[in-house]
Amino acid sequence: MFNWYMLAALAALPAAAPAQAPVSVPAGEPLILAFGDSLTAGYGLGRGLGFAPQLEDALRRHGIKAHVHDAGVSGDTTSGGRQRLGWTLDGLPRKPDLAIVELGANDMLRGVDPAVTEANLDAMLSELQRREIPVLLAGMLAAPNLSPSYRRRFEAIYPTLARKYDATLYPFFLQGVAGNRALALPDGVHPNFEGVKRVVTGILPTVQRALARVSRRAAA
Repeated sequence: MFNWYMLAALAALPAAAPAQAPVSVPAGEPLILAFGDSLTAGYGLGRGLGFAPQLEDALRRHGIKAHVHDAGVSGDTTSGGRQRLGWTLDGLPRKPDLAIVELGANDMLRGVDPAVTEANLDAMLSELQRREIPVLLAGMLAAPNLSPSYRRRFEAIYPTLARKYDATLYPFFLQGVAGNRALALPDGVHPNFEGVKRVVTGILPTVQRALARVSRRAAA
């Protein structure tokens, strides 16, 4: 069973700068923004082993020459994400074709009111919509030791906002990884290389569908 108490280490991590500097992206090749916390940033892993580079490699193996920009910040909350989204987007070489938003776990572990988490995510999705950037919203489940009321309110945030903004929803970012210690670092919390590989394998079809949706809209 997944140790949600140890997952509190996510919330204890100090905020750090995004791991990857912007690079030039050839015209015609999709640019994906991976905007999240330590799960996106590849905490504890070497260069090229985290979520963004593994997703980029997986897409290229499937014939999609996309560039995935790592904008994960370890320890980040939705409040932090809301504050940095604008300058993160402004610092990219061009507007992303897709933004993967993976935030909220640290809010939940700190007991932040789900209404605050929802308001922050709502503001981020609103800004992305204003800039006409399609979104893939990666959800998170609440720890089972929290009250049923809190869990219901927190877990409802992601499908509610996905419907509101017509975003693609991936219900649980750690699907297939949570609870399997063989896929975790020694801290028992963060995915190791194989764990990130499993995350990428799980989310890849959703990313492919989101990119295909972007292409259809561009051709319409």
